[in-house]
Amino acid sequence: MTEPSDAGTTTFADLGLTDSTVELLSGLGYESPTPIQALAVPALLQGRDVVGLAQTGTGKTAAFALPILEKIDPSRSQTQALVLAPTRELALQVCEAMTTYAKGRGLRILPVYGGASYGAQLSGLSRGAHVVVGTPGRVIDHLERKSLDVSSLEHLVLDEADEMLAMGFAEDVERILADTPEYKQVALFSATMPPQIRSLAKRYLHDPLDIATKASRTTTTTVRQRWIPVAHHGKIDALTRILEVEPVGEKTQEGAGPGGAMIVFVRTKQATEELADKLRSRGFSAAAINGDLVQAQRERTVSALKSGAIDILVATDVAARGLDVDRISYVVNYDIPHDTEAYVHRIGRTGRAGRSGEAILFVTPRERRMLSAIERVSGRPIEEMGVPSVEEVNARRAGRFAQAITSSMGSPQFHVFRSLVEEYAQENDVAMLDVAAALAVMGVDDREFFLRPDPPQSKRSREERPDRGERPDRGDRADRAPRPTSEGMAAYRIAVGKRHKIGPSSVVGALANEGGLRRADFGRITIGMTHTIVELPADLPDAVFEALANTRISGRLIDLKPDDGPPQGRPAGKQGGYKKGGKPSGGGYKGNKPSGGGYKGGGDAGGFDRKPRHSKGPRD
Repeated sequence: MTEPSDAGTTTFADLGLTDSTVELLSGLGYESPTPIQALAVPALLQGRDVVGLAQTGTGKTAAFALPILEKIDPSRSQTQALVLAPTRELALQVCEAMTTYAKGRGLRILPVYGGASYGAQLSGLSRGAHVVVGTPGRVIDHLERKSLDVSSLEHLVLDEADEMLAMGFAEDVERILADTPEYKQVALFSATMPPQIRSLAKRYLHDPLDIATKASRTTTTTVRQRWIPVAHHGKIDALTRILEVEPVGEKTQEGAGPGGAMIVFVRTKQATEELADKLRSRGFSAAAINGDLVQAQRERTVSALKSGAIDILVATDVAARGLDVDRISYVVNYDIPHDTEAYVHRIGRTGRAGRSGEAILFVTPRERRMLSAIERVSGRPIEEMGVPSVEEVNARRAGRFAQAITSSMGSPQFHVFRSLVEEYAQENDVAMLDVAAALAVMGVDDREFFLRPDPPQSKRSREERPDRGERPDRGDRADRAPRPTSEGMAAYRIAVGKRHKIGPSSVVGALANEGGLRRADFGRITIGMTHTIVELPADLPDAVFEALANTRISGRLIDLKPDDGPPQGRPAGKQGGYKKGGKPSGGGYKGNKPSGGGYKGGGDAGGFDRKPRHSKGPRD
C-alpha cells in the first residue's frame, strides 16, 4: 500500500493538472495538495483504478474530482462520470465541490438523491448531465425508469464506501456496478477497510493502486480528544455545564461571523428530538437532525447551523454523514458509539482540512471497555476530564455578564437609556448602582444567575454503621412498624416498579431532570413489584408536582403522590426468599445483579444502604 512521504513539498502543478486547473485552485486559496491528493491525482490522470484509505476531511473529494473533470469531454452530452455517496448531504457536498472545480469548463453536474422531487432531476438528466452525483437508492430508481443511461460511463467513484455498505447499500451498489460498462475507471474511497470493501475492490477494480494516508490509520491529530465519566442520568447536566464553560456560539474577537458550533451524537431518532428540546428549554439554540426529517427541513437546519442561527445540532450517525460545516469545532459523543469506526466518523465532523477541533466522549461505568477499544484505534490515550465545577460555570457567567455590559456601551441606544436611568435615580433618590442591579435582574426573569454549590457527598464510615450482631430480632415483616424517613424527608409513591423493569437510576433521572430536583433531595428508594417509594423533601413545592404530572418511566405515568402507608418495597410473604428452583423471587440479587430493593439515593442513587442478604426468612 502506497503512503505519501511529504506532500508539503509538492505543488498542484507537479501533479500533472492543467494550468487552468492550477490557476483555479490558486484562486480558491489552495496552496499545496493534501497527502491523499498528492498520490491519487497522478494515478487517476494516468487512468489507473484507485483504492484510497482516507478519513473524512482529508481532501479526498478534490483527489478524485480534479482528474476526472479534466478527462470529461464537454462536447458529449452523455453521462461520463458517476459518483455514489451514502447520504444526501454528502452527495450535495460533492456536487457543490465538483461544480466549483469545473468552473469555466461548460460541464453539467447533477445531484440525484432521495427526498427531493423527481421533476428537477428528470429534467436535468434529459438535458444531459456529464457528471451525476447520487445516493444508491435514487440512482437505481433512475436506472429502472431509463432516465439515467450509464452505457457511456467512463468514471465511477464510490465515496465513503464503508458507510454505504454499513447502511445496507451493498446490493444496490453491486446492482449499479453490474449496469455499468466493464471497462471504466473506478475510484473507491473509504475511511476504513473491512473485508467486504476488499472483496468489492477485488471483483470490480482492475489492478488498483492502494493508497493509505497516515491520518487514516488513527483518528485525526488536529482533534483534541477527551472523555468524561458520567452516570446515565447525569449526562444532560454534564452537557449543560460544558456548554456554559466552552466558547460554543461565541463570536470571534473581531466580531466577524458566528462562533464555533457543536454536534451532539445520540443513538436514536427519538433521542435527537428529546435532547434538542431539553437544550432549548435551558436557553441554548439547538436543533435535531435525523432520518425522519424531510429533505427541505434538513437543508434548512444545516443552513441555520452554517449561518449561526443555531449553535448545537443533535444528530444520529447516519443523519450527520457528509456534513461539512466549517464552524463545527466541538463533537460530543453523548451516547458512546457501538463501534470504533463510528467514533472515527463522528469526530471527523470537526478538525477538518487541518483545522483544530474538540471531541468529548461521555462514558458510563459499563462503557469503559469501549473506551479502551477507542483508545487503541486512536493510537493514543484519550484525556480524562471532569464535569465543569459550579465555580467554573459561575466564573464564566460573570465574565459573559461583564462582556455584555462592555458591548452594550457601544450601542447607539446607550446614551438614551443612560439619560433615562439618571433621571429615574434623581427622581426616586436611588443609587445608580441599585438601578443597574435592578436592570440586570430584569434581564434574567427572576431566574437564579449563579449555580448553587454542589452538596457535599458524605459517606458513613464503617465505624458509624450499626453492628449487625447487635441488631434486635426483626420478627415478621407484616407486623413490623414502617421504617422512619430521614429528617426533613417524606415518603412519596410512584406507580412504577420492578414489573416495569426500572432501577433506582431511572427513578432519580426522571425526577431530577423533569422536576428540577438535586441529588441531595433524594433519600431511600425502595422498589416494589408495581410501585416505588421514594424519600423526597417533606415540603416538596407544588411546582414539582406540576412539572412531574406528565412524566413517564418505561412508558408509564409515574403519578407521584405522598405515601399514606408504610413503605412497601415488597409485600409481606411474597418476596425476600427463593422460589422453587433456587431463583430469587424479588429483592436481593438476581443473576449477581441487584434487582431493586434496598437502594439508597443521595449520591448517584447507586450504592446499597447495606448489602442484601440471601435468606429464606423475612428481610429488613
